[in-house]
Formats: sequence, structure tokens, C-alpha cells
Amino acid sequence: MYAYIRGIVDEVALDRAVIEAGGVGYELFCSSMTLKKLQPGASAKLLTHLHLADGVQALYGFGSDEERDMFRKLIGVTRIGPKLAISVLSVMTPSDVRAAIVTDNPSAFDRVSGMGRKTAQRVILELAGSVRDEIGAPKAAVGAAQVEQDIRTEAVAALTALGYDGLSASRAVAAIAEAGSVEELITKALRSMAKG
Repeated sequence: MYAYIRGIVDEVALDRAVIEAGGVGYELFCSSMTLKKLQPGASAKLLTHLHLADGVQALYGFGSDEERDMFRKLIGVTRIGPKLAISVLSVMTPSDVRAAIVTDNPSAFDRVSGMGRKTAQRVILELAGSVRDEIGAPKAAVGAAQVEQDIRTEAVAALTALGYDGLSASRAVAAIAEAGSVEELITKALRSMAKG
């Protein structure tokens, strides 16, 4: 119904912003990452998603297409509502969510308020296919991709066992283009984390 709203930022709160456009103040629920970009009195454009459930309407605002697309994927997961999806995007970027899914790493979601391990596993299970399609994994390479995912999953598990948090481990492993073994992947990820 609404693609975006452009106007003057009237108010920024903990979980929402009010943007005045055409004399109307629109309340948009946003991730903390989007809210950080907004300044009261400044002009802003937020992409939107109108959510209707049980007779309640809520408007959600996003700083990028990528964030809105990931929000829509997340609310398509069983038992994930818009508030939990916003919580995910307040802690993780869309790239972080994709990395957690590709590396099969539910511990990457540990810092998300209100999300338990089973819910994180459901997100990974239900979004794995669409994320692989999004990053363009060819169908013929699915077997090889599964082996690659298994190696990445083992590397993330090893890094978390060494004391790194799940999100940092997922980011580091996802950033490595290729590795021949779990050990090589862990070594490259550790080097990457030491530099960064």
C-alpha cells in the first residue's frame, strides 16, 4: 500500500520514528540501525511495510531495500512476528542474517532479545532455500554447496567453542571466500578477526 514515506523527522524514540509528510505524522516502527540514521528536523526517506493483523495496523520503516526484504523474509517464518523481526534487524544486518543462515549458526542470534535457540533454528531451516537462491547457488552445485556448508558450520562451532560469540564467528567464516578444510577455514577466520 505504501512504498515509502519522505518527509521531516519529527521525533525519534527507542523503537519508532515519526515522519511528517504532507501535514500528516506517520509513526513507523524501525530497527535501531535505521533509527541511528535519523535526526529530528532533518529530511528522511524510509521504505515502508504495512502490517495488518487481528485488526491492528502498524507501519514499519526501513533505511534500505535490503533491510525491508530481510524483514519480509523473517516475518514469513513460522512464529516470527514483525516485532521479533525488527529485534533481529536491530542487532544484525541483513548480511549478518544471511551469513548465519549460510553457516547454519543459530548462536549468531543469541543477542536478539526474545529469540530462543529453537526459533533461531527455525529461521535457518525455513530461510535456507531462499537465501541460497538469493546468493545464486546453481542447482548442480547443491551437493558441493552442502559440503561447503558443513565445513563452514564446523568452523563456526569450533570458533564458538574457543569463546567467540556466534555473530562474530559467522561474520568471520562467511567473509572467507574459500578454504579446503575446516582447519584452513578456522585459521583464515582467526587471522581475519585478529586484524579487524
